[in-house]
Amino acid sequence: MSREVTSLTNPTVKAVRALHMRKEREETGLFLAEGLKIVTEAVELGHAPKILLYGCEVADHPLLKKAAAVATEAIEVTPAILGKIARRDNPQAVLGVFEQKFAALADIDPASATCFVALEAVRDPGNLGTVIRTADAAGCGAVVLVGDCCDPYSVEAVRATMGSVFAVPIVKASAEDFLAWRRSWPGSVVGTLLTAETDHRAAPYRKPALILMGNEQKGLTPELAAACDLNVKIPMRGRADSLNLAVATGIMIYAAT
Repeated sequence: MSREVTSLTNPTVKAVRALHMRKEREETGLFLAEGLKIVTEAVELGHAPKILLYGCEVADHPLLKKAAAVATEAIEVTPAILGKIARRDNPQAVLGVFEQKFAALADIDPASATCFVALEAVRDPGNLGTVIRTADAAGCGAVVLVGDCCDPYSVEAVRATMGSVFAVPIVKASAEDFLAWRRSWPGSVVGTLLTAETDHRAAPYRKPALILMGNEQKGLTPELAAACDLNVKIPMRGRADSLNLAVATGIMIYAAT
């Protein structure tokens, strides 16, 4: 059932605003997604909003009505409230609060796709979100976050996924658990290393390929680099000596698929 809220001090509004904080997301298991398109995609993929906030200008939109019908709570709010929650001058007219969903390493079926991605200690939420979006576009089976990674359900990361956060299984694992699980991987485990001699385009990928990428500044730790049975390099022909993590991962995903 829908209701209307106009106060910035409303408890629900304050609770949704608090989801910008990682501590609050971890305690509640919830996260914030912005925009009618993303909310609609979430609903189509079976993710019903716990809370749906929307402006009066979209109240009669058929897609909004479809999302509101499955939401636990739907609330019409003012532009000021949307802006305060989104922390933007021109916020989206629809905001949804959803439950976080993490898969387990044991849930991954290597036969379900030709390529999978693992990221070690990725720090930038924009990079992480872009990798998840790229993995979705390429049909990857999962994105595995190894070690101390940034939160895939932060507002910044979710924005960068453009809705793919609802489509791609996301797994969190310690380095120890990942290394133990990797031993039974049936295809190639591929890492990019500066010292590698094999061009990424010429590598003999054995599918399903598991692309393993390291931290933005430091790359892969020695332990995870040693777990790769295929090391490759992406040639640098200009003055730049490296690529953005999300760009490099995208190149590797499409090389392996």
